[in-house]
Amino acid sequence: MTSENIKQSGADNLPNAEELLNILAQKLEPLLRPNTALVGIQSGGVWLMNRLLTLLKSSIDKNAVEHGTLDVSFYRDDYAKRGLKPENRPSQIPFEVENKHIILIDDVFYTGRTTRAAVNELFDYGRPASVTLVALVNRGGRELPIAPQIVAADIPLHATQNLQLIQNANGNLSLELISTKVAQDTNE
Repeated sequence: MTSENIKQSGADNLPNAEELLNILAQKLEPLLRPNTALVGIQSGGVWLMNRLLTLLKSSIDKNAVEHGTLDVSFYRDDYAKRGLKPENRPSQIPFEVENKHIILIDDVFYTGRTTRAAVNELFDYGRPASVTLVALVNRGGRELPIAPQIVAADIPLHATQNLQLIQNANGNLSLELISTKVAQDTNE
């Protein structure tokens, strides 16, 4: 994380997700080099990846940049507790992972468990040269020694609050705060 991240305490006025996406694109551009592939974690990370491919088209050839998606449902350490979500999608990695520089994209970083699951699944496809974790928002609450290297905003939240990335019918992104009486790990 860099000092240019938007820092916000609480979530009274959530930042504009579209503006955060532009910040993320600016931070990501210097990392794009030959032998790099983008991988989005379902579902918010995939939305971000697709939008980033469009925003960065002047720096990259969208068709030439290898990209794929991961659905980490079966790799989670809380699978027995959470079960399967109804919207599970197959992972699609249509390229050789071996020795690639992988940019792993997620929407909201929380405990690190989703990232751990994604890295485990990614290594089933091969051994990348490096993995860089990119997240739109770091909401705090890390439980594992994993953290995003690039984030657009740090928004510390209470354990009973969840932050969700929403994509409307036009493809526009927004952030929504969900408060619960009992903490649920929906975004990690």
